Amino acid sequence: MKKIAVIGLGYVGLPLARLFATKYPVLGFDINQKRIDELRSGRDLTLEVEDDVLKAVLVDQNPFDEDTIGLFCSNQLSDIENANFYVVTVPTPVDKNNRPDLTPLYKASETVGKVLKKGDIVVYESTVYPGVTEEECIPVLERVSGLKFNVDFYAGYSPERINPGDKQHTVEKILKVTSGSTPEIGEEVDEVYKSVITAGTHLAPTIKVAEAAKVIENSQRDINIAFVNELAKIFNILNIDTHAVLEAAGTKWNFLPFKPGLVGGHCIGVDPYYLAQKAQEHGYHPEIILAGRRLNDSMGEYVASQVVKTMIKKGINVNGAEALMLGITFKENCPDVRNTKIVDVIKALEDYGIKVTTFDPWANPVEVKHEYGIESVSELPSAKFEAVILGVSHSEFLDINYDFLKHDRGIIFDVKGVLGIKADSSL
Repeated sequence: MKKIAVIGLGYVGLPLARLFATKYPVLGFDINQKRIDELRSGRDLTLEVEDDVLKAVLVDQNPFDEDTIGLFCSNQLSDIENANFYVVTVPTPVDKNNRPDLTPLYKASETVGKVLKKGDIVVYESTVYPGVTEEECIPVLERVSGLKFNVDFYAGYSPERINPGDKQHTVEKILKVTSGSTPEIGEEVDEVYKSVITAGTHLAPTIKVAEAAKVIENSQRDINIAFVNELAKIFNILNIDTHAVLEAAGTKWNFLPFKPGLVGGHCIGVDPYYLAQKAQEHGYHPEIILAGRRLNDSMGEYVASQVVKTMIKKGINVNGAEALMLGITFKENCPDVRNTKIVDVIKALEDYGIKVTTFDPWANPVEVKHEYGIESVSELPSAKFEAVILGVSHSEFLDINYDFLKHDRGIIFDVKGVLGIKADSSL
């Protein structure tokens, strides 16, 4: 029987570990003791796995000891040494210069390398550029373990397709791409995933193909959003309702229904840089990919400028004005604040001399303060503001009486385009 160790219990790792634990002995490993304590109590603060679903698979001791089905969470290296199928699900961020930061992958590979044995398989799920698994991670495994790749141990790559906050498209309902370092290992990796993924699997011919498939998924989406963001800028100049245009164009059967907005999060706003980095290493400067990134990264300042322009048209004194930002997570109905572009809007508004109050019932104020130095509140303020900005379309924000939040001459700016006639302006 496969004994599975999932390395990293965040938005990707925990749902996968929970799913595997319905059929296999699973050890969920994370270096964060607070996260381990939280999960052992049957709670997932990322809200990706419901408490009752998590508790249904939790066991009180290492399931490898008795070959029992279930999930045990730990930060002790000794607990994963009897695994024979390792799945690495750590983050792959970019640094301040938008260069790929592989540090979490290196450290996770070192961790696995310390306990790697002959015959073991290590599968990576972290989003990377083509070649990272075999050119960056495998050498670390070999160096730390003293074992030889494709002789003593093997590898695979199966890109994560988690959509944070989406309760419809959960991990088992999304078709999974798989791959292996040999054709035989590819089949073996595929069978493990196929046993729990009800949507089925697609076995890619090589690890590099699977890596490339993942990174272009989000690059494609990023470029499409950049296109409609540019359209929004053009139509605002022409005084045309962008959302009305998109609605009309959407009546054609093959029109892609993308909407303008801020592109943040751990995938779409990051993955294109991984592909661009690899291309540049080989002497090719990607034009469309990086142009899309530049445009999307500029949208925070653009939104702030449009808010200020709307305020000026209403005769509001911008310097010293008070604004309410509704939402700071990177997407709706999700507590994830990683790489949220709402921060860019807030900082740009503050540069105009506007005091911004940030309200988000989904976000953890401690995490927001730690990550961005921004004070956020979890209760709707009772004060009135010169500007109310809907930055994230949490379901709670759709039924708010906005008239009670703004002064008589105050404005409502709808970044997401969901408020209709309630808003004074939108993207």
